[in-house]
Amino acid sequence: MSRRYSTGSYYDNGTEQPVFVGQLIRVTAKEARYLERTADRLRALNIDLSWVESLENSDEYSEMLDAFVSRYGRLQDTLGDKLLPALLRAGLEKTGAQLDNLLRAEKLGWIESTQAWVELRELRNRLVHEYMESADDLLDALQQALQGVHVLTETHCRMAAYAQHFSGGDVHAPKL
Repeated sequence: MSRRYSTGSYYDNGTEQPVFVGQLIRVTAKEARYLERTADRLRALNIDLSWVESLENSDEYSEMLDAFVSRYGRLQDTLGDKLLPALLRAGLEKTGAQLDNLLRAEKLGWIESTQAWVELRELRNRLVHEYMESADDLLDALQQALQGVHVLTETHCRMAAYAQHFSGGDVHAPKL
């Protein structure tokens, strides 16, 4: 059981660590901005199979790809593993396994589809673990991830808008 305090924070009785929803909103806003900037840089390069195959010989491109994969995974992790349960608790909602939390987030309108979120998570895992194996697989995963960036940033905006309702106005929906 969690307690909500007037500051918009709560204590998770499992860890007794304070978590501030407003802080998580600000962190994810920054993560979303950085992800968008990196995604825009990649989109401008017109990623194709020859670009992917050139990664072995291009430090600039491979570092850009690593930054994108890292930022994509970080935002998704922070949204799903930290902010989502924090928002549920702050709103006095029951939390559970991540799938249960995602189903609740879908009902609350924070995510469009639990299935789409799970697919983006699987895509993240493919990018992290398989991109060295096959250029075709990496290209496919990268193109899907670039299309999925808006899902993550829109999710963040919806969560930030919800957080405003109980934070006393301390949290503002971001402008991405």
